[in-house]
Amino acid sequence: MAPKTVLVTGCSSGIGLALAVRLAQDKQRRFRVIATMRNLAKKEALEAAAGPALHRTLEIKQLDVCDEKSIRACVNSLPNRHIDILINNAGVGLIGPIECQSIEEMKAVMETNFFGVVRMIKEVLPDMKRRRSGHIVVISSVMGLQGIVFNDIYTASKFAVEGFCESLIIQTLKFNVFVIMIEPGPVVTEFEMKAYEDAEKADYSQTDPETADIFTNLYLKNSKAIFSSLGQTPEDIAEHTLRIITAAKPAFRHQTNAVYTPMMALKHADPTGALMTDTFYKMVFKYETLLHVSLKAIRLIRWQAQKMRQGVKMLGFR
Repeated sequence: MAPKTVLVTGCSSGIGLALAVRLAQDKQRRFRVIATMRNLAKKEALEAAAGPALHRTLEIKQLDVCDEKSIRACVNSLPNRHIDILINNAGVGLIGPIECQSIEEMKAVMETNFFGVVRMIKEVLPDMKRRRSGHIVVISSVMGLQGIVFNDIYTASKFAVEGFCESLIIQTLKFNVFVIMIEPGPVVTEFEMKAYEDAEKADYSQTDPETADIFTNLYLKNSKAIFSSLGQTPEDIAEHTLRIITAAKPAFRHQTNAVYTPMMALKHADPTGALMTDTFYKMVFKYETLLHVSLKAIRLIRWQAQKMRQGVKMLGFR
């Protein structure tokens, strides 16, 4: 079979880079990857990671998800505009008290995280419908299902994407086009780490001292512990995505981190929202010590599991 053409957005780093490289280096050569990014000046990391796959099974192109002309030019440059799999990965983050964030910053998040996805799907969906074939993958987040304190605008952008795609899939299935939501928890990338480092140094004088203290001394501290204990790597997300897009009939939603599944279930267990909000409030403000003990235990278990897997590989087993 001819390799499937996969277009991935936001490939300069993180999940997008890992996805593009993993698919391009597929041993069965099932994919031809079009790895896109807004600024081609940042392509060196991708080129280095791609290795021999570069210019063979991986091609780098410019695409800005906030610019319809850029999107159309990229898609038009492909033979017959043919895209088998679209992976919407490009995204930006925003954390902190909303009093300290401008409306323009909030709009920028929505432009990329929500309207960027809409623009991409709007461009490729008609072709997929005509062929009655295609996969549309969206790298969403558990924060598209569950609100997280101090991630108000980012969460809103992911909620918007989830609602949009949940509505859209009812139509696309009629045309044999699958919409797939990948919903990671924390993912350890340079982008994420820099965002938290910048947040520690930012000015929070526009909010009250108590809120500023909660954010800097409670939220940021706990976030670091959560990332180090529960965080996945971009490569983990890439492997998960590969398994999904090669499935005959992939399901709509896929949470990549099993630890978060019970937390997501709280929302559906109580339609009033009381159970979910009470649980998260207590985790943040009342049971901080218990949270840290639990995270340390999880970190130890994950370390032991990793060492065991390494030992099994050294012995020649899979």
